[in-house]
Amino acid sequence: MPTPFAKTIALIDAANLQDPNLEQDGDKSFPKEFLYSERMTRCLLEFRPDASEHLQIAVRGQHIERWTSPRSAYPEGRTGYKKWRAELGLFHARRVGELMHEAGYSEEDIKRTQYIVQKRGLGRDAETQTLEDVACLVFIRHYLEDFASKHDEEKLIDIIKKTWAKMSADAHNAALQIPLKDDLKNLVVKALAP
Repeated sequence: MPTPFAKTIALIDAANLQDPNLEQDGDKSFPKEFLYSERMTRCLLEFRPDASEHLQIAVRGQHIERWTSPRSAYPEGRTGYKKWRAELGLFHARRVGELMHEAGYSEEDIKRTQYIVQKRGLGRDAETQTLEDVACLVFIRHYLEDFASKHDEEKLIDIIKKTWAKMSADAHNAALQIPLKDDLKNLVVKALAP
């Protein structure tokens, strides 16, 4: 009989497999948020192999059903972006909580996981910081190159600086081990220069 943990992961995956947006990974195409959650889990287990169930679920469900709330549904600019991100955090936490409840988790376990999903206590809570670290590492490894193709150097350097500022020292060390193309490595060097 599957454990609550296994059931929750399966439920999150089933939800994210419904994403109509596809993304290539090698020669295969996957639902975008399903692929993102797989990448997040792989990164977490490399970065923190001893991660708790709460953290593993939070990482897997961080973007659950994100396509149902597109950025384009909110006003342009920083205020619209912040509102979108805040409402997404609440939505993701609620959905993860619903699936954990369905899988048989206690209210205490659900609340702890929702705390992490919402990135509460960032910089003070080790598991919340790890979720942020993993999200930044996944961005650098899998999404920075595509992001770089759409923005000028000044914007990219600013984004790399902001990403770096959110990461722990352990994540900085892990990020420096990620194999990047030379042009991206040069951008990172420029962004980190004093």
